Amino acid sequence: MGSRSRLVSVELDGLEVTGYSVAGEETVVATPDLDVCFDIGKAPEDFLSLNHVLLTHGHMDHAAGIAYYCSQRDFREMAAGTVLAPRRLAEPLNRLLDCWGAIDGARPPANIVPMEPGKEYQIRRNLFAFAFATNHTAGSLGYTIIERRQKLKPEFLSLPGAEIAKRRRAGEQMTYTMNLPLVTYLGDTMGADFEQLACVRQSKVLIAECTFFEHEHRKRALAGRHYHWDDLAKALQQMDNQHVVLTHLSRRTDIHAARRIVKAQLPPEMAGRVFFLMLPPRSRRARSGKSTDA
Repeated sequence: MGSRSRLVSVELDGLEVTGYSVAGEETVVATPDLDVCFDIGKAPEDFLSLNHVLLTHGHMDHAAGIAYYCSQRDFREMAAGTVLAPRRLAEPLNRLLDCWGAIDGARPPANIVPMEPGKEYQIRRNLFAFAFATNHTAGSLGYTIIERRQKLKPEFLSLPGAEIAKRRRAGEQMTYTMNLPLVTYLGDTMGADFEQLACVRQSKVLIAECTFFEHEHRKRALAGRHYHWDDLAKALQQMDNQHVVLTHLSRRTDIHAARRIVKAQLPPEMAGRVFFLMLPPRSRRARSGKSTDA
């Protein structure tokens, strides 16, 4: 089955989230409107045109496609892609591209940017990627995409335009900065301090892994440092996200059963805002936001 037939897309208030995520197989999640791909999986062709890959950690199912992504962009005469990665992975990724260059005959061009908790990277004008620590592997990161706007201070709203312009020319500070967290991607993780970050709690869209749902899988969740649904459900009810997209479901769990658990444990209004980035068995491509999702 090709990657195109596996991809699931959800459109949430005009923002598309699309990808494929099954624990241990492949995780690749994109927000094309923001020119961002969170993790790269096996580098599906659909996402090669996106200029930014935000890598959360180095596990193969999340990072295997890095060299192919970089190489294919060069082959198609695109600019070198930018890969944001945990600082400890930046040098190994560069070595990986060196090795692939020795095999292929040409090193795939790439802009590898080391990231650490609290660091920002500007994606484009007024759009930034903010990194924060997660609880999965050493140095693993999550990311929030933040839109930054300059707003006129309330005390100046009643002034005529000419007066505002005059004061600006005189050097008076007329605006304040407003941060709008659009999308947060947790990557693989179990609960940690990031649950208290304002950018995570207030993000319009939260993309959260939830690998395990059944009670008997709690030990597996703890051993692998993954969310169990019981823990994630508690966290979600303390947050203000408008939409939640769940990723990384284990093949051990039937997606229909997972949806029933979501509906049983969350208030109905909240459960209606939770989507899975995974197709049911034998299902064809689906558009979330319809009745197929929890």
